[in-house]
Amino acid sequence: MPDVKPWLTTANRKELSQLLGKVNLHLLYKARVHGFRADVFHAKCDKQGPTLTVGYNKAGYVFGGYTSKDFDTSGFDVKDNKAFLFRLSDEKAEGTPKKLAINQGAEAICNHISCGPNFGGILQFLVKGKAVVLQLKFPQSYNLYERDLSGCDIDPVECEVYRVEELGAPWRNVTWTTNRRQELLGIVRSYRPYGNSASKVRVLLIGPVGGGKSSFINSVNSNFRGHVTNRALIGSGLTSTTTMYSTYTFRGGKCGISAPLILCDTMGLAEDTESGIRTDDLISIIKGHVPNKYRFNPTSPIHADTNSCIKSATVAERIHCVAYVIDASKLTMLSPEMKKKIHAIQSQINQLEIPQIVLLTKVDKECPLVANDLEMVYHSDLIVNKVTEIGQQLGIPISYIIPVKNYWSDHELDNATDILILSALVQILRYADDYFENLDAAC
Repeated sequence: MPDVKPWLTTANRKELSQLLGKVNLHLLYKARVHGFRADVFHAKCDKQGPTLTVGYNKAGYVFGGYTSKDFDTSGFDVKDNKAFLFRLSDEKAEGTPKKLAINQGAEAICNHISCGPNFGGILQFLVKGKAVVLQLKFPQSYNLYERDLSGCDIDPVECEVYRVEELGAPWRNVTWTTNRRQELLGIVRSYRPYGNSASKVRVLLIGPVGGGKSSFINSVNSNFRGHVTNRALIGSGLTSTTTMYSTYTFRGGKCGISAPLILCDTMGLAEDTESGIRTDDLISIIKGHVPNKYRFNPTSPIHADTNSCIKSATVAERIHCVAYVIDASKLTMLSPEMKKKIHAIQSQINQLEIPQIVLLTKVDKECPLVANDLEMVYHSDLIVNKVTEIGQQLGIPISYIIPVKNYWSDHELDNATDILILSALVQILRYADDYFENLDAAC
């Protein structure tokens, strides 16, 4: 239901994860959209397995119930020792989320065609055609008072029902602690390239317009500076904001130690040659012939006779790793024309034996599960499908494809965002080290 917006906030979902563990919540029913009717609830929510019902009242309380059993219209009461009622913390109910477990052996849910979610005859929604009502009755299947859930406001203004989907093992293991972030940052800062041919790894970012190249540069810089920065200009149009070749170095703080990394930004790729960077210019960059701040000419590539051309480039001036920056949220990530263009570029880069990876950006825009909790990125079927798709399109192994989220609307750093960015940098440095080692072996 892409047009139906749930009321559960990111903070709500994180609290629910304390009660449910790592799960995906799929919205099945929303009373204000689908109608405050029990028959509609049953049509959308019966036989769905584990569900979470969430009520919202005018006083600002968020509360409801969980059951691992199916709802149906059989008329029978159902026992479920995994069921519980809950209330989330918010401005009206501070503290940790409250969980009220079922009294063992008691009826957890009551199934009847004339009412909606009914937890033991105590907490009920959509009763006998009335809008949304809450009833607290005795004897109780759950030990609670009105104030435990709703602050004595028993007139909810919304009711939502979510299917609770258990998540399997992640398809890539990541540690999401702040200690891990510091560890990754330390790995990047202390890195030294293999051999003595270069002191910094030079990485070229290539990708379609709007893929997130400049945002990735800003995100990397934000990690080193300790706050969100905007060094590289970011645009929102269909044409590339970047019109010249720019290299970016990074240091911790205003006077910190320089990191062993240079990110190189270019014009975005376009299906035509008039509005995007030429393949000839990209190869010249990779070979180290293009100076910093060189302004591209779409009708005439740089060549040996160009005044600013670096004719005899050292290993340090060449590119040591290429990263394709691709937008995961696009319905079709690469058009046939764009795929053909990238394949032509790949072919020439392969001849230079330079490692190539993919940075899959905007994963939070592609997957609602990830948008609500970035730590779910490696649990998401949508993201792994995108990774598989781009791997097949470009002929790149899945291990070389790295999901990231850039800073593009945030004002403060986020631990999970940083870990994805820093993990990508660590992989880039490792692949670049392979390049240096092969280069050394060939000498």
